[in-house]
Amino acid sequence: MKYNLKHILVVSALILFSTSCSKKIDEAYANPNYDTKAAPELMLPQIVASMAGNYGGHGPLNDARYIGAYIQNFAFSNTNSNFDRMGYTNSAADVAQSTWRTHYYDIGQNNARMIEWAIENKQWDYAGVGKAVFAWSWLNLTTYFGDVILKDAFNTSLATFRYDTQEEVYAEVRKNCYEALSYLNKTGDNASQASLAKGDSYFYNGDVNKWKKFVYGILARSHNHLSNKSIYKADSVIYYTNLAMKETADDAMVKFAATALSATNNFFGPFRANFGGTGITAPTAIRQSAFIANLMSGVNTAFPGVKDPRAIYLLRLNNNNTFKGVEPNKGQTALAVGDRPENLHGISQFTGASNTTPSNDLNCRYIFRNNSPIPVITATEVAFMRAEAYYLKGDKANALAAYKDAIGKHFDMLMTYYNTNVPTADVITATVKANFLADTKVVPTNANDLTLSMIMLQKYIALWGHGTFETWTDMRRYHYVDLDKTTGKQVYTDFVAPSGTGLFEDNGGKLVYRMRPRFNSEYLWNIVELTRIGATQLDYHTKEQWFSQK
Repeated sequence: MKYNLKHILVVSALILFSTSCSKKIDEAYANPNYDTKAAPELMLPQIVASMAGNYGGHGPLNDARYIGAYIQNFAFSNTNSNFDRMGYTNSAADVAQSTWRTHYYDIGQNNARMIEWAIENKQWDYAGVGKAVFAWSWLNLTTYFGDVILKDAFNTSLATFRYDTQEEVYAEVRKNCYEALSYLNKTGDNASQASLAKGDSYFYNGDVNKWKKFVYGILARSHNHLSNKSIYKADSVIYYTNLAMKETADDAMVKFAATALSATNNFFGPFRANFGGTGITAPTAIRQSAFIANLMSGVNTAFPGVKDPRAIYLLRLNNNNTFKGVEPNKGQTALAVGDRPENLHGISQFTGASNTTPSNDLNCRYIFRNNSPIPVITATEVAFMRAEAYYLKGDKANALAAYKDAIGKHFDMLMTYYNTNVPTADVITATVKANFLADTKVVPTNANDLTLSMIMLQKYIALWGHGTFETWTDMRRYHYVDLDKTTGKQVYTDFVAPSGTGLFEDNGGKLVYRMRPRFNSEYLWNIVELTRIGATQLDYHTKEQWFSQK
């Protein structure tokens, strides 16, 4: 068949018209099943928010309320909480399961795509930040759950997923750290502080050097965790802590705008009402524990008679103007009325409210305000890791120097970020700090008088409330009640683990060492794999993890 020129032009015009219409229709009605490419600077804020407590209420702070009871940061104000008893709640409510969802969903594919598109755009800084976030998240995930899904993670072609060993996850953490540093060290192209700051305004504001210190902090943690193992190297901990944050200005913190939108507020603040709970039986009725109150008020025998000036920053007083806390399983009614502490937003259930409008910050302090920054890794934690490594190496002189520096950095952090609503007479000054560091009951003059208990208990104070994941890792390394080989005394002095009927019924008399996998995904859809790793056993949560085993 022959076509004349006129026929060809008409057909071509029709094709162009139809292509043009199709393009306009596609632009107007995007296919929901087709990938949409987003700018990394638009994706990073949500990813950073997930490192604390994000818009959906997920993140470490959600779970910190529950594992905080395992380590006796907190205690529930009612009696016999599952978590006061080192148990769990395995149900569709996904109690204490935000860490799973945060890693695989909130960070997950969002972060993977951000890295992919950042590399395509030659935004090397965003790619490095994404890798750093993955390193942090993988480490949090595995220390929380143990064996997790690594190789099959984010594979959208699968319906069930195989679990990998914790040792493999630690290797992945370090791999991500090295890749992060490689990208963060690249300059030029589309990498710039101004560009990174657009997505990073609530963390490091585009400061690549601080992100590098954050990565070194993760590497230090990954080596510090293995102190019980033959592969532990104190020098590796020391090496990476020397490259990580050393000053309060370097502290890695998630920050909040605290607007009328709930998602812009701190998960622990009164606006979001996740922590206060004025009623004694409310599920979120969480109080400071007796352990932390005794530790900071001179009752703990490790620091006898020492009244810690930081207590007013972290803890709440009672009507008797003393620091008391709730013991696990007993509830606050076991205390005399005048000894019952305000909740952590400053409200007293029994004697009237100091803060009559819980949605505001008028009597809230520390990390319990709507716009309080939440520490992720800090200079004080890094210095404590260094102190412990030197101590385990047998270098007590350097251990003492790092220990003193660590305590000082915690004072600096409080003075820099958390002075708000502290009574004027109790505000920490340089003199107050110096006097505390000069107290030989806290900081001995002779390095040979420094003990492992001093290091770990002062670290416990410095991480109280926000560093619950890391403190739980520390306490499991020392099996909660291990003795210091040097002194023969319990490392976590005066810590009393629940026992007998005080332990959760499924524990079989054992303490908790891991959280069970997320119910809504794993126990409903991945039961064959859970059976393989032993997670269908009632006492699975008591199985010690690889990182703390010898």
